[in-house]
Amino acid sequence: MPTATELRELDDEELDTRLVEYRREMLNLRFQLATGQLDNYSRLNAAKRNVARVLTVLRDREIALAEGRDAGPVFVEQPVRPARRRAGPADEIDTDDIVEDDTDIVEDDTDTDIVEDDTDDIIDDEAVAEDGSSIDAEADEEDE
Repeated sequence: MPTATELRELDDEELDTRLVEYRREMLNLRFQLATGQLDNYSRLNAAKRNVARVLTVLRDREIALAEGRDAGPVFVEQPVRPARRRAGPADEIDTDDIVEDDTDIVEDDTDTDIVEDDTDDIIDDEAVAEDGSSIDAEADEEDE
């Protein structure tokens, strides 16, 4: 299976022949799949990927020519990543660098009790009078 960088190094005629070759291989693999003769299904996926790689390189070249830049091989630099460090055993940790916090946590010992309100017995001005009418309605009648 060729990589994209290997395909970019090939010229257009070679890419066209590879494309025809990979499509023919994919056709044969589909026939084998339909007749039940295909043993390794991953070969079909690999052929599809090879066709896609060749088409991608051809399209990249077509775009490069339209933009007026060189359509030769394109080398993409790998991003530089720092080397990974693995944590060693706990014995290797230098305890001198650890700063301990001197502040202590003070717990509040005061208990807040819930005090029940006796406001249930108090009736508001808007409350209903004993006869079912509101007190405000009676006040309005007296004003008239």
